Amino acid sequence: MYRYYTNGVCAKSILLDIEGDIVYDVAFEGGCEGALIAIKNLVRGKNIDYVIDMLEQVPCKMRGTSCPDQLANALKIYKEFVYNKDRHEEEDEY
Repeated sequence: MYRYYTNGVCAKSILLDIEGDIVYDVAFEGGCEGALIAIKNLVRGKNIDYVIDMLEQVPCKMRGTSCPDQLANALKIYKEFVYNKDRHEEEDEY
Protein backbone atom coordinates (compact mmCIF):
# COMPACT_ATOMS: atom_id res chain seq x y z
CA MET A 1 0.00 0.00 0.00
CA TYR A 2 1.35 3.41 -0.98
CA ARG A 3 0.21 6.77 0.36
CA TYR A 4 0.30 9.95 -1.72
CA TYR A 5 -0.31 13.28 0.00
CA THR A 6 -2.39 15.47 -2.29
CA ASN A 7 -1.95 19.14 -3.04
CA GLY A 8 -4.68 21.68 -3.77
CA VAL A 9 -7.73 19.40 -3.39
CA CYS A 10 -10.23 18.44 -0.67
CA ALA A 11 -8.87 14.91 -0.26
CA LYS A 12 -5.87 14.90 2.08
CA SER A 13 -4.22 11.75 0.74
CA ILE A 14 -4.69 8.78 -1.55
CA LEU A 15 -3.94 5.20 -0.56
CA LEU A 16 -2.93 3.00 -3.48
CA ASP A 17 -2.80 -0.78 -3.69
CA ILE A 18 -0.84 -1.58 -6.84
CA GLU A 19 0.74 -4.79 -8.03
CA GLY A 20 3.10 -4.43 -10.95
CA ASP A 21 1.36 -2.05 -13.31
CA ILE A 22 -2.23 -2.80 -12.21
CA VAL A 23 -4.26 -0.68 -9.79
CA TYR A 24 -6.03 -3.02 -7.37
CA ASP A 25 -7.52 -0.49 -4.98
CA VAL A 26 -7.64 3.25 -4.33
CA ALA A 27 -8.90 4.98 -1.20
CA PHE A 28 -9.19 8.75 -0.87
CA GLU A 29 -9.03 10.33 2.58
CA GLY A 30 -11.46 13.24 2.47
CA GLY A 31 -13.06 14.79 -0.58
CA CYS A 32 -16.41 14.26 -2.31
CA GLU A 33 -17.31 10.74 -1.25
CA GLY A 34 -19.62 9.78 -4.12
CA ALA A 35 -17.29 10.98 -6.87
CA LEU A 36 -14.29 9.36 -5.24
CA ILE A 37 -16.05 6.02 -4.84
CA ALA A 38 -16.90 6.21 -8.56
CA ILE A 39 -13.25 6.90 -9.44
CA LYS A 40 -12.16 3.99 -7.24
CA ASN A 41 -14.57 1.63 -9.01
CA LEU A 42 -13.57 2.87 -12.47
CA VAL A 43 -9.82 2.43 -12.01
CA ARG A 44 -9.85 -0.90 -10.15
CA GLY A 45 -8.07 -3.55 -12.21
CA LYS A 46 -6.78 -1.06 -14.79
CA ASN A 47 -3.25 -0.51 -16.05
CA ILE A 48 -1.53 2.51 -14.48
CA ASP A 49 -0.79 4.09 -17.87
CA TYR A 50 -4.46 3.85 -18.83
CA VAL A 51 -5.52 5.50 -15.56
CA ILE A 52 -2.94 8.28 -15.96
CA ASP A 53 -4.10 8.99 -19.52
CA MET A 54 -7.75 8.98 -18.45
CA LEU A 55 -7.44 11.23 -15.37
CA GLU A 56 -4.48 13.53 -15.95
CA GLN A 57 -5.39 17.24 -16.09
CA VAL A 58 -9.06 16.77 -15.13
CA PRO A 59 -9.96 20.15 -13.58
CA CYS A 60 -11.93 20.94 -10.42
CA LYS A 61 -13.27 24.47 -10.24
CA MET A 62 -10.40 26.96 -10.57
CA ARG A 63 -7.85 24.89 -8.64
CA GLY A 64 -5.62 23.84 -11.51
CA THR A 65 -5.90 20.24 -10.30
CA SER A 66 -8.49 17.77 -8.99
CA CYS A 67 -8.68 14.50 -7.09
CA PRO A 68 -8.52 12.54 -10.39
CA ASP A 69 -5.52 14.63 -11.48
CA GLN A 70 -3.85 14.02 -8.11
CA LEU A 71 -4.41 10.28 -8.57
CA ALA A 72 -2.71 10.51 -11.97
CA ASN A 73 0.21 12.35 -10.32
CA ALA A 74 0.46 9.67 -7.64
CA LEU A 75 0.57 6.95 -10.29
CA LYS A 76 3.25 8.79 -12.27
CA ILE A 77 5.42 8.97 -9.16
CA TYR A 78 4.78 5.31 -8.38
CA LYS A 79 5.67 4.36 -11.93
CA GLU A 80 8.90 6.36 -11.92
CA PHE A 81 10.22 5.48 -8.47
CA VAL A 82 8.77 2.04 -7.71
CA TYR A 83 7.58 0.19 -10.81
CA ASN A 84 10.41 1.16 -13.18
CA LYS A 85 13.00 0.62 -10.42
CA ASP A 86 11.64 -2.86 -9.70
CA ARG A 87 11.69 -3.73 -13.41
CA HIS A 88 15.31 -2.58 -13.80
CA GLU A 89 16.39 -4.58 -10.74
CA GLU A 90 14.76 -7.70 -12.20
CA GLU A 91 16.60 -7.16 -15.51
CA ASP A 92 19.90 -6.76 -13.66
CA GLU A 93 19.43 -10.15 -11.99
CA TYR A 94 19.61 -11.91 -15.35
